[in-house]
Amino acid sequence: MNRSFETRQLEIFAALARSGSFTDAAKQMSLTQSAISHSLKALESDLECSLIERVGRTVLLTPAGEHLFKEASRILNDLKRTRQEVESISAWGRGRLRISASVTSCEFLLPSILREFKECFPEAPIQIAPADSPEALNLLEAHEVDLALVVGATETTGLKRQDLFTDELQFVVGSAHPWARAQKVNFREVSEQSFILYNRKSSTFQSIESYFRERRWRLQSFVEMGSMNAIKELIKIGFGVGLLPRWIVDREIQEGSLCALPLTRPKLQRKWSLVWLESKKLTLAEETFAGLCSAAVENLALEGKIELPSIHA
Repeated sequence: MNRSFETRQLEIFAALARSGSFTDAAKQMSLTQSAISHSLKALESDLECSLIERVGRTVLLTPAGEHLFKEASRILNDLKRTRQEVESISAWGRGRLRISASVTSCEFLLPSILREFKECFPEAPIQIAPADSPEALNLLEAHEVDLALVVGATETTGLKRQDLFTDELQFVVGSAHPWARAQKVNFREVSEQSFILYNRKSSTFQSIESYFRERRWRLQSFVEMGSMNAIKELIKIGFGVGLLPRWIVDREIQEGSLCALPLTRPKLQRKWSLVWLESKKLTLAEETFAGLCSAAVENLALEGKIELPSIHA
């Protein structure tokens, strides 16, 4: 049966091959000459071949010994390099961040968070996979990302969750829309409106669809888009009505180009969470990112645009 080499044996043999002397090899390895000789005999016995020839006090390598020395040197260098890389990854300021987040998160949440993260971990490679919540969870379970910023229910076996905030979807219309001029929604007209909604595969679309169905409102006409910014621009020119959270459209409301109006009770809310596999222990870089996410949403909460989970109260 083939067996692998012991690292210590390779280190001792490489020291002997480099120095050509049992005495020098013993000094390099902080061992006795007897220990060097014993290790060599055990290695030769295991390989069933001679690795050295003694010429006086000088050690010469046999052809088999030369080949082993060449390969042992490569293996030991690789192990040394790998150890250095692993140690540097765990050091402060380094690490890796692999996350999945929706396009909305990438546009409106992540820039400020990642700017601060980069200050803490300037050499950390960052990989972002844009994906809505269902796909993001698939990427997480496939180990293609380590953290996922998701919207909606995440009561999935095998996942840990850090609740971040809750937002409320509202009707958003352009400044020339009749609802904007009246500063209220005519709910009898809802089914007659053309809507501009976020990606059909997203949990946000599914929540809207369910909300409308419960109230017997029809989504008779709608366009789906993959970008909140694109949705806002279409609403501005009167292309249709949107359903967006206040924190996404606050600037446009202040400018007067958009108007946000509440839905009927109960509110149509979304829960945002950061999730990861239960079996995973977060690295220092990942824990820092999670903390920065919490800090970022606290600022939004102070401005009254979102609600924090009860643990923040």
